[in-house]
Amino acid sequence: MMLVDTHTHLYLPQFEGECEAVVKRAIDAGVEKMIFPNVDISTIAPMRKLHLTFPSNTFMAMGLHPTEVGEEIETVMRSIENEWQAHSDEYIAVGEIGIDLYWDKTFVDKQMEVFSRQIDIAVTYGLPVIIHCRDGLDEVLEVLSGKSELPSGVFHSFGGSDSDIERIREIGDFYFGINGIVTFKNSGLRNTLPCIGIERIILETDSPYLAPVPYRGKRNESAYIINTAQAVGAVFGMSLDEISCVTSENAHRLFMLQ
Repeated sequence: MMLVDTHTHLYLPQFEGECEAVVKRAIDAGVEKMIFPNVDISTIAPMRKLHLTFPSNTFMAMGLHPTEVGEEIETVMRSIENEWQAHSDEYIAVGEIGIDLYWDKTFVDKQMEVFSRQIDIAVTYGLPVIIHCRDGLDEVLEVLSGKSELPSGVFHSFGGSDSDIERIREIGDFYFGINGIVTFKNSGLRNTLPCIGIERIILETDSPYLAPVPYRGKRNESAYIINTAQAVGAVFGMSLDEISCVTSENAHRLFMLQ
């Protein structure tokens, strides 16, 4: 069994002093590869440091998270764009990018502008995107539909409906990142998985958030992706080994992992 955690932030302060131990636990649990999406300027250095400690097991994505978009966005975006110019060959995707209107709608226009600019970066470098979309599907699809060329990508932490999937597929053939939400008792996500289809599902933890049952409410970590894999496998009548194989192949295909 070899799993890929396609979205984990093991470099964040929640893991301070334990980052290396948490990565090792994941590897011991059968998670052979982990993708670190960036959050903001402050997270670039710790992300790169942890990756360099485990260069064979971890990969990095560079982007600016939508909740980090504010008034002084030009300075921040300049730093992100400079990072691309300096280290483009070290990143396998553009992310985590997108729209988040759950907490605050103040900067919706700037979020859309920054999202659009980062989509263009992905097209320039021929890389997939990792899309964060929370209460912002209309805005995400508006940006994507306005592009003459789209990158491949994944809708990370997907928790939408069958109709949301159809709307997304009218724009492009995206993958869908499934995490611990699928294990929650009252989650309707299990009923939505067949609409996605196993060929477009990749697994993630979004650590340190959204820990799956039986760890719900605790700090999440990549080793817990096994619980998510089991829940997804149950929906499709597949064993843990089978679901691990298919979703890992999907991840390798999308992110061109070696």
